[in-house]
Amino acid sequence: MRFLLRFRRDPIGALQELAQTYGDIVHMKLGGQHTYLLSHPDVIRDVLVVHHQQMHKPNLQQQPLGGNGLLRSEGEFHKRQRRMMQPAFHRKRITAYAEVMTGYTQQMSGRWHDKQRIDIAQEMMGLTLSIISKTMFGAEVEQDTQTVYHSFTTWMRLNSTHRFSPFDHVFNSLPLPRKKQQAEARARLDAIVYRMINERRTSGKDNGDLLSMLLLARDEEGGGDGMTDQQLRDEVMTLFLAGHETTANALAWTWYLLSQHPEVEEKLQRELDTVLAGRIPTSDDIPNLPYLEKVFTEAMRLYPPAWVIARRALDAYQVGTFTLPANSLLITSQYVVHHDARWYPDPQRFDPERWTTEARAQRPKFAYFPFGGGPRLCIGEPFAWMEGELVLATLAQKWSLRLAPGHKVEMEPLITLRPRHGLPMILHQR
Repeated sequence: MRFLLRFRRDPIGALQELAQTYGDIVHMKLGGQHTYLLSHPDVIRDVLVVHHQQMHKPNLQQQPLGGNGLLRSEGEFHKRQRRMMQPAFHRKRITAYAEVMTGYTQQMSGRWHDKQRIDIAQEMMGLTLSIISKTMFGAEVEQDTQTVYHSFTTWMRLNSTHRFSPFDHVFNSLPLPRKKQQAEARARLDAIVYRMINERRTSGKDNGDLLSMLLLARDEEGGGDGMTDQQLRDEVMTLFLAGHETTANALAWTWYLLSQHPEVEEKLQRELDTVLAGRIPTSDDIPNLPYLEKVFTEAMRLYPPAWVIARRALDAYQVGTFTLPANSLLITSQYVVHHDARWYPDPQRFDPERWTTEARAQRPKFAYFPFGGGPRLCIGEPFAWMEGELVLATLAQKWSLRLAPGHKVEMEPLITLRPRHGLPMILHQR
C-alpha cells in the first residue's frame, strides 16, 4: 500500500527508488497481484523478444481509446492487423512523407516571430497532429487541434489516476464523475476519427495513404477478409493518437534540453549550417547529420516518450534463479533503465556524445528502448525518427528557443511523458 501511494504521487520516482534499493528484479504484492519490476537490459530483452509468446499486454486501462487496435490486440489477430498495416510504414513510403513533414514545419515557422512567447509543447503537438493526419489519413485537422489536445489530455489524466491499482475495478464500478468525463472525451475523439473515415468512404478515393490501405486491405494469408468498421476505427484511433503524441513529447523535451545547453545547440546549428546552408532538409540529408541524430537520441534517453511497459506472464516464468508465478504482472521502465549509471555515467547529464558508435557498442541493446522491442516494436518507429529529425533540422536553422524565466519544469508521467505545466519558450530568430 505504501508503494501504491508513492506511485500515485510520483510514479517515476517510486520505480527508480525500488530499482536502486532492491536491484534488477523487485517483487511486490499489490492487492494479491504478484508484480515484478524488471530493470536489467538482458531480462527486458528476454521478456520483449525471446519469450514474447509467453506474454500478453495487461489491461491497465479500463477504457482503452484504441479499442482492440494494434497497441492492445494479441495473438493471431495482432499478427494479421500488423501484416495488413505494415506496407504503410515501409521505408520507401515513409521517405515520401518527408516533404509533408517539412512543409507543415515551415508553415508553423512562418507564423512565429522574434521574441514571441510560445508553449513549445503545444506547438509540437499541433504540428505532429497535422503531419500524422495528412500523411496517414489524407486529412486536414488544424481546426481540431485544440479538441484533440484537450480531449486526449483529459482521457489520459483520468485513465492514469488508478493505473496499476489493484482496486481499479472498485473505482470503475462506482458512478464517479471521471467516468462521464472519460466518455465525453472519448466521444469527441471518436467524432473526429469517424469523420475522417466517413469522408474517405464517401469520396471512394484511393490516396495511397494508410487510411486507403486500411479500407482496401485484405488478409490474403487468412480468409481474404477486410477490416470491420470497428477494427478500422480502432486502428485509426490508435495511430492517430499514438502517431502524434509520442513524437510531439520527444520534440518538446529536445527543445527544452537545447535551451538549457547552448553549447550543444551551437554545435547542432554549425552542423545544420554546414550541411544544409539554409535550405529545407530532405530525407537524403539525414545520414549526413550525425550530431542531429545524437541530440534526438539523447533527448529520448533522458525523457523517453513511453516511460513504462507492462506485460502479463501467461505461465510460470523463469528469470535467473527466480520462478515468477503464472499471471504475474511484469513492469519495466524505459525511464529507469535510461537513467541507470551502469550504462550511462552521470545519467542526468545531457550528453549527445554518448551515442558514438564505440559508446553504443559497450552497452547492452536494451539499455535503450524508447520504442519497445520484439514483435510489438512500435510500427511507427522509422516514421518518428524521420519526423523528429526533419522538424529539428528545419527549425533549428532559423530559431533558438529559451525557456521563459521563472517557469518550473516538471514531468507528468501519464501514458506518455509530458511536461506537466507545458514548456513556455521565448523565440529568438537567428
